[in-house]
Amino acid sequence: MDISIVVPLYKCDKFLVDLYQRVNTVLSIKQLTFQLILVNDGSPGDDWEVASKLARENKEVIAINLSRNFGQHQAITAGLTHANGDWVVVMDGDLQDQPEEIINLYNKANEGYDIVYAQRKVRIDSGLKKLSSRFYYAVFSYLTDSKQDKSIANFGIYKRKVIKAILSMQDYDRYFPTMSQWVGFKSTKLEVKHAGRDGETGYSWSALINLAFNNIIAYSDKPLRLTVKLGAIISFLSFCIGAFYLVQGLMGVIKVEGFVSIIISIWFLSGIIIMILGVIGIYVGKVYEKVKNRPVFIVSEVINQDDITDRL
Repeated sequence: MDISIVVPLYKCDKFLVDLYQRVNTVLSIKQLTFQLILVNDGSPGDDWEVASKLARENKEVIAINLSRNFGQHQAITAGLTHANGDWVVVMDGDLQDQPEEIINLYNKANEGYDIVYAQRKVRIDSGLKKLSSRFYYAVFSYLTDSKQDKSIANFGIYKRKVIKAILSMQDYDRYFPTMSQWVGFKSTKLEVKHAGRDGETGYSWSALINLAFNNIIAYSDKPLRLTVKLGAIISFLSFCIGAFYLVQGLMGVIKVEGFVSIIISIWFLSGIIIMILGVIGIYVGKVYEKVKNRPVFIVSEVINQDDITDRL
């Protein structure tokens, strides 16, 4: 098998037939064997009906139905566990990632790279989405002490050994772009054309915020370190204020002793303590989720693949 193409599905039902036809056309011209792995992530639409129909009619298509909605990156992981190709392409199912670019990525990879990221220099998205994306990547880069490129998402081609390394990561919170960077290997970027989405996005604002929050907590302890710095700063300021009031008291300037300083200190420091405990509690909660050792995803049904081995 030359190429496996993993596509997580959520509200992508009207794109799937076109997706398969374009993939088949592009790869058939180059005489490359492929499998198209469609993973339905508990979509409320007709994704599973269309994906299963494609799988029954075309031997190259594997349809995987998860038992519920686990999340895009968990669905990608499910697809990766069923990928048999020498190269693995990960792409979205809404045709914003264009199938015609797969050949360009494949040709670039054969120049000696293990990973070729698809770089969307010109994104066909709304201004608000571009702005929120820029803000997210800036914050994510700062809090994880890593360099994040807002023009790169899931779309790319990955050598099989890269996918094997990613699957060996036992993180409960999955985020494919960061995981693919973390494992290393020789990589490069290739500029691709980005298409607009015709239809409703699979991510609500609350889901995007939740994803961003989980990723920051899962891939960095910097929020904890920042709370230590904050505590040191507050301690220093408290010492300065205390020294100031001590001098004022000794000079007889303060008539009603301690009232303002006590009230401010109680409210301010109590808020800081609660915030720090909250940050620590979040990390403890993540440890709790991990030690339960629950599966990252659960497969309900697979069409067109007899030998299934769950690797997570």
